[in-house]
Amino acid sequence: MSLGEYERHYESLNSDLSGESVGSERPPSSAFNGEEEKLHYIPIKLLGKGAFGEATLYRRTEDHSLVVWKEVDLNSLSEKTRRDVMNEITILAMLEHNNIIAYFNHFMDKNTLLIEMEYCNGGNLNDRIIQQKGELFAEEIVIWYLYQIASAVAYIHKAGVIHRDIKTLNIFLTKTDLIKLGDYGLAKKLDSEFSMAETCVGTPYYMSPELCQGAKYNYKSDIWAMGCVLFEVLTLRKTFDATNPLNLCVKIVQGNWTMDGDTDMYSSGLIQLVYECLNQDPAKRPTADEVLDLPVISGCRRELEDRVILLNSSIKKPKLSTVSETSVAVVTTRSRDVYYWGGGKFTPQKLDSFNAGSSAQHVCAGENHFAVVTVEKELYTWANVQGGTKMVGQLGHGDQASYRQPKRVEKLQGKAIRQVACGADFTACVTDEDQLYMFGSDYYGCIGVEQEMGMEILEPVLLEFFEERHVRQVSCGDNHVVVLTQNGGIYSWGCGEYGRLGLQCEDDFSSPMKVEIPRGASISSVSCGSDGTFFLTEMGKVLACGNNDFNKLGLNQGIAGIKNHSGEASQNIPYTTTLTLVKQLSRFKIQVISPGKAHTAAIDERGRLITFGCNKYGQLGVKDFKRHQGVQVLVGPFGGKSVSKVSCGDGFTIAATEDNQIFAWGNAGNGRLGMPADKGFGSEVCPAMPRPIFGSLHHVPDLSCRGWHTIIIMEKVLNSKTIRSNSSGISIGLGQEVSASLEDLDIEPGSDTECRSGGLGGTREVNTEGGLMDGPMMTFGNQTGDSSCPLWLRKELEDAEFIPMPEESDQSVHDRLSSVSESVTRPYEELKELKAAADAVSSEAGLATRQVSCDKGKCSDGASNGEFGACCKASSDVAQLRETIAMQDKRIEMLENQIREQQKENEKLWAAINRSTLQEKERVRNGNRRSEPTTSKGGSGRRSGFTNHGGRSAGASV
Repeated sequence: MSLGEYERHYESLNSDLSGESVGSERPPSSAFNGEEEKLHYIPIKLLGKGAFGEATLYRRTEDHSLVVWKEVDLNSLSEKTRRDVMNEITILAMLEHNNIIAYFNHFMDKNTLLIEMEYCNGGNLNDRIIQQKGELFAEEIVIWYLYQIASAVAYIHKAGVIHRDIKTLNIFLTKTDLIKLGDYGLAKKLDSEFSMAETCVGTPYYMSPELCQGAKYNYKSDIWAMGCVLFEVLTLRKTFDATNPLNLCVKIVQGNWTMDGDTDMYSSGLIQLVYECLNQDPAKRPTADEVLDLPVISGCRRELEDRVILLNSSIKKPKLSTVSETSVAVVTTRSRDVYYWGGGKFTPQKLDSFNAGSSAQHVCAGENHFAVVTVEKELYTWANVQGGTKMVGQLGHGDQASYRQPKRVEKLQGKAIRQVACGADFTACVTDEDQLYMFGSDYYGCIGVEQEMGMEILEPVLLEFFEERHVRQVSCGDNHVVVLTQNGGIYSWGCGEYGRLGLQCEDDFSSPMKVEIPRGASISSVSCGSDGTFFLTEMGKVLACGNNDFNKLGLNQGIAGIKNHSGEASQNIPYTTTLTLVKQLSRFKIQVISPGKAHTAAIDERGRLITFGCNKYGQLGVKDFKRHQGVQVLVGPFGGKSVSKVSCGDGFTIAATEDNQIFAWGNAGNGRLGMPADKGFGSEVCPAMPRPIFGSLHHVPDLSCRGWHTIIIMEKVLNSKTIRSNSSGISIGLGQEVSASLEDLDIEPGSDTECRSGGLGGTREVNTEGGLMDGPMMTFGNQTGDSSCPLWLRKELEDAEFIPMPEESDQSVHDRLSSVSESVTRPYEELKELKAAADAVSSEAGLATRQVSCDKGKCSDGASNGEFGACCKASSDVAQLRETIAMQDKRIEMLENQIREQQKENEKLWAAINRSTLQEKERVRNGNRRSEPTTSKGGSGRRSGFTNHGGRSAGASV
């Protein structure tokens, strides 16, 4: 079959299978279809330096997740150190556990190896111990830490891995106190439970006696280190301490330590466990599984396990790139700055507090304060007021001071904040655990605690109402709050005037109330204006409730041409108390909506900007100041470019486009547009057309306006580089092997590095017992092919029919075996057939299947010198073929084990969810949980829970 016929036959097969889903088919490798997966990264800050290189925090732009890149310069490492680095990749790729640092990918940038791993935003256990400042941990926290550490150690020991460097610096935490065991550069894989290692490695403070004495050691050495960690958690000091390493080793070998634990603070079981783990005899130390079975843990193990599963499920993890994909890392260095203006500041003010590692991720503006969430998920707030105006708690710092510079909200330390929303004089924020915190003025009941804590809440308070109703998003108006939960529920509270709460009344409510959603509607986001609320559905439709002055909700209906209504162009709906469809936006699929004081702006799926509402100051951007009944679509002012961000304030609009330009229009008074008065943009001028306000091009990740104020994040690209993925470097052997040319790694063919077991080309690490290490192999892929031959053509040639040539019939068997040995992409079933064929050919030719030494003068079975080379080569090819099949079997077994482990994790997660549901139902049945309040038409004043705002008649709802 010719190449053209083969291509046509392949295309016909694809057409026959179109529309079908074949579960057993592997996805086509991007190495052959020419497609590359591009992953974009932005460096944030340097986290620290380790044994082999630097650790840098990166943000992946595809999902805004944070990852750590461990950067290792291979040129500066010895062969042994280089082997340790490669060993860490192998170990990390093999391990998958909730309490172990996850491996995502690795790249080669010339001679720099980049390992992409999970990021823990809570530091390490050593930092947490120092933060205690002498105050002992509660026993519940100690058991929580001990369970997670023992679970991780038990898992790696079952996988045949001994860590060899367990210490508080290598035990990382998230802000939710979830522990992750990391740093496997010194880890070693043992063949069996009874295998012993001899290399003296580890940190001196945590070294076991057998390590100090240079004796053989096994998994029990990790148990000793775990005991040292537990001792340190209980006493806040090192188990062994000395002025020099020699003295330290003497103390460890002699067992010179004392336990000064507080017997009143901790149970005898914890104290006894320290003595058992630090037993001088390794055989008498417990295993990690035995530690988990101790009464101090086993009594609450189910609850601890559920907690770990739920905390892990709330963590946003990057998409795992597999080895079979050809991923490309695009690293872009950007300068990210935060600017704000308005309230008397006519020019943008740059904030130096959010440079480098504390760069901003999300911003929000209030009536007289600002809030920023950093990439580290910390919350900063500060005031922007004139004079000595006192705050009412909206900054959350515990006092009424007007801080003029960003200050971290210390009461939220340890909480990972993912979103913040500001009202006129209060603030709301959501954590990664989907919990809601509120602080500020509770005059209208916006804090949601039924005004039980006074009118001014100076520090963040947790709303217990949402502990079992996980919050997806929160939005704040001037005096009301609306929350969207993870299950699609809507809750609102605060000032109910004009029906802005969507509760079919105008009453105030000081605790969350459930909003009835129209049947069939699925809400994706909520947006609160000053006295109205928008609800965006997943289908791009918009619902609204509240005050419709100037048609700022878009609820007015055109009736031009209707009999007896010749003088009216539309039917005005003053306000609505129920969720009403915005029909004027029905022809658009809205993606973003931003309400201002008296007008609204929206962006549809095509990136078009749509404005409606008041146009007194030209804030609709339609070149005039006239009143417009319908919605206005702005395309021309942006040169046809898509609008990516928009926000509306009091009489002005700020927007950013995809081509990195920032526009402003509307009321320029009091610095609203960030334009100096001496340039013609003072309070007397109101541009009715979008005008650029920054000369250079900036990307805008986030933007927020309220009242007179604007706060914005601006990025500028400094440089960019592309790094090929692991397919251009080394294969970790979890999936299919991938090709790598020697030129990519600057390795000369036939060099020592290529042949040594510790080098990049090594396949397995040999332990001191003389056995081969089991586990994934680190090896290069096909290095024998011509690098100038395109991969797709090489694939076609490898899979084409073999037609032996008559004049070379004697060599046909040899050629067939050679082609098999060079291919690393054969399916497993085909390899089995080739194995049978090779065995048959080998028996007919009378070739020995054992390895024949090529330095002998002739074959062992008496072959002539002319036949010697062919005999040895054929035998070598058969042996290589069998080795390839054995490797394939091992990979299949490993993948099956991973699938089983994942199924077990899924079952545990579902079990945890079911138990949580049953517990909630039980609490409802017993009457322990407070029932949801129901809406009431009556009211007895603002402080009594709700207030009636009068007898206005709302417009009809749809």
